[in-house]
Amino acid sequence: MTSKLSLQRLEVRLIMTAMVVTSLPLFAALASARESGTSAYIDPAAIDQAVAEFTGAPIGEVGGARVAADRRLRLAACAGPLATGWHGRAQSIVKVECPGPQSWRIFISTKPAKPSAEAARIVVRGDPITVLVRGRGFSVQQNAEAMENGGIGDWIAVRTQDRGEAIRARIERPGLAVIPVG
Repeated sequence: MTSKLSLQRLEVRLIMTAMVVTSLPLFAALASARESGTSAYIDPAAIDQAVAEFTGAPIGEVGGARVAADRRLRLAACAGPLATGWHGRAQSIVKVECPGPQSWRIFISTKPAKPSAEAARIVVRGDPITVLVRGRGFSVQQNAEAMENGGIGDWIAVRTQDRGEAIRARIERPGLAVIPVG
């Protein structure tokens, strides 16, 4: 029994020595659990550290995690280093995965950069704009003037040359606003 316990301790020490410095907290928890005979959970601080290393920004800063991982999490300890990557094209959510027999996956929201008002504004009041009325099997376009500032996806007031009153259209790209029909 003593030699088996010694071998297990030696195995844990060899594994811990072989791992990179950033994953040492994970293996310390695993070694502690093996020695005490209880189940092991990952320290949420290790998740925070993995996200900070992946994004290059600390918690609460632009580009980093919005908030720290909930300290009440009870996720199984990992047998290897945590895997991180972006979830989706927007790169606003980090996927953190634990490989191994008790694998799990968690998603951490990041704090986006606040777009400046100038960058978000694609159309400026007074700009010439094409208004496209688009429906099933047809489209009609007409020249107009933007009555408001706006960015892509915003609904703004536009005034056509033929019609004196303003109508609402959604900005699709610079110089083009769309009115979907049906």
